[in-house]
Amino acid sequence: MRDRIEALLEAGQKAENFFKDAVPLDFPANANSGGSSAAESPLLEGLGTRIGRYKLLQKIGEGGGGVIYMAEQQEPVRRRVALKIIKLGMDTKNVIARFEAERQALAMMDHLNIARVFDAGATETGRPYFVMELVRGVKITEYCDQNNLDTRQRLELFIQICQAIQHAHQKGIIHRDIKPSNILVTLHDGVPVPKVIDFGIAKAIEARLTDKTLFTAFEQIIGTPAYMSPEQAEMSGLDVDTRSDIYSLGVLLYELLTSKTPFDAKILLQGGLDEMRRTLREQEPQRPSTMVTTLIGVELKATAEHRHAEPPKLISLLRGDLDWIVMKALEKDRRRRYETANGLAMDIQRYLNSEPVVARPPSRLYRFQKLVRRNKGLFAAGSALALALIVGITVSTRLYLLEKAAYLRADQAEQQAEWERLKEVQLRQEAETREKITQATILINQGNDDAADELVRGISITQPTVEGANVFRSLGEYHAIRNQWKEAADCFKVLMQINQLDGWDVCTLDYLRYGPTLVEQGDLAGYENFRREALAHFTGSQQPFADRIVKISLLLPPNQKILKVLEPPDGMAVQFVDANEDVSGDIFLAAWRSVSQALLEYRNGNFQKAADWSQQSLNYPEHIAPRTATARIILAMSDQKLGKTDEARLQLAAAREIIENKFRRPLDQGTPMQGFWFDWEFARILLNEATALIQENPENKKNQ
Repeated sequence: MRDRIEALLEAGQKAENFFKDAVPLDFPANANSGGSSAAESPLLEGLGTRIGRYKLLQKIGEGGGGVIYMAEQQEPVRRRVALKIIKLGMDTKNVIARFEAERQALAMMDHLNIARVFDAGATETGRPYFVMELVRGVKITEYCDQNNLDTRQRLELFIQICQAIQHAHQKGIIHRDIKPSNILVTLHDGVPVPKVIDFGIAKAIEARLTDKTLFTAFEQIIGTPAYMSPEQAEMSGLDVDTRSDIYSLGVLLYELLTSKTPFDAKILLQGGLDEMRRTLREQEPQRPSTMVTTLIGVELKATAEHRHAEPPKLISLLRGDLDWIVMKALEKDRRRRYETANGLAMDIQRYLNSEPVVARPPSRLYRFQKLVRRNKGLFAAGSALALALIVGITVSTRLYLLEKAAYLRADQAEQQAEWERLKEVQLRQEAETREKITQATILINQGNDDAADELVRGISITQPTVEGANVFRSLGEYHAIRNQWKEAADCFKVLMQINQLDGWDVCTLDYLRYGPTLVEQGDLAGYENFRREALAHFTGSQQPFADRIVKISLLLPPNQKILKVLEPPDGMAVQFVDANEDVSGDIFLAAWRSVSQALLEYRNGNFQKAADWSQQSLNYPEHIAPRTATARIILAMSDQKLGKTDEARLQLAAAREIIENKFRRPLDQGTPMQGFWFDWEFARILLNEATALIQENPENKKNQ
């Protein structure tokens, strides 16, 4: 053994002289740089070297497989860019594949908060490079601390990062290495703009990024441990998806709020690979507010000052909604995290808007199950002890009474917990409903009504909301003009329940929309219920649009009870129509009111008055086609009842020509001056009634 050790020592001594005795190699001079040193050889990129159209100016970064230079583009325009090239000696097949994957990933992006790719190519030695936007900035945590940004300002920057990651996910790319050094903040006209860089370990979730072999070797961890999701570190059969980036965003948000990561990077690395995996997989991180309370002295003071707040105020800001949002993003079970980066951004925006957030604390049962899993031995011993105590309690009357009182308190606590659980479920459902309504509004504005309809179908809205009313009104009209009457009626039914915030004008128009859809789909019972509710809601109301409610309530022949409701002094007729005076002074409204009065008189059997009101509507100078057609139909039915069969047939033919001309083309929403779609449907329904009346034997009608 001694001989072997002495031989090793001698070999080690000789090895020290290896580089001293080596003969230097002569490399040919680089024609572009004009020198002959090794640093300027074609295998190395010295400053001043030209690569294609780009001149290297300064080395600004270095990663595991690539070096980033600031370069100057010479043509066709002169500008400063960032040029990334594979490091000398790292150009293996696997590294080149990852490098090309990053190049292709960035090329797919088109977002303000993601560094853009300008060009790509290969050096004379075949090492690939690509050219991207030069981001002059610092990593986001340094920028926030240097400028002492408060919590709101940090959250507003973070929302932009979430939107950038959402864009990448929509392009089919998972970043897989979200951390402060990969998010730089630059200034555009004095406004801070975060930029996401380094998609070097990005993973395509839908499309192929490169033709070269690209896979993660068995037992090879990709990412940065402190920001790595449990499933990313575990390397199990569970594939990594976009929710892994949600976890990393949660870690970044944690650090922006507290200056610390949930798990210290040094401790993770010191514990070894298996311990790091166990920590990320099993150990629950502290809440952000709890983490800040553990800081002491100078560190606590500096953290608070960097966030422009006193320590107690900072802790108070973090406790509650922000704790819930961060911990939801950091869930070990990825099914309990936010589904999308946009969902995380929207919840933060709700917090900034002082609205309820979707992220709610896990249920007590869930927390209890996690506690049991971490302390199986302790709970087993506790269960045995509890059993022994129960046996002892049964032998003592006094202890029995105490036990009974304890059970009573437990029952009260359980009832309180159940009430809180139900309240939590209700708040969560309301928040989710508001989120769906907001998303549906965006889809409708983009013209994607089918997706909006699918999104809101079956949701329950318990409170009046103008935004919700607009969504269901738009979807109802979308179905109605396509003759999808049941779907339209379902939308308008929800609209009737939640539209309590709009004015009389909008509200009464919604009743005109709903009625024809019920009649057109043949739901006569539904229409009867609808008009009873309409009359109950509006009878006796002093408002200028009650004529619309009268008109829609008389679309089909009513019974005497309905007519009785409309009679003075409790009815609505005398409150909006005067026989010889236009109350509003508006010719447009007066003409429509005359139609409503004519229909009311006809349903009451006052056929001459009905004919007079119809003629008065036709005498107004502004002729709206569906209004003219409706007035002629009522006049035709009144003339028929008065025995004027020829006049009735002439008026009916004129009305039919107007209506059939309209319905030869697909129905549209319409305008006030051309008539809305529901005005035309109203006229068509009355046309069917008039046709059946006038085509019968005139003598029989006259005798009646």
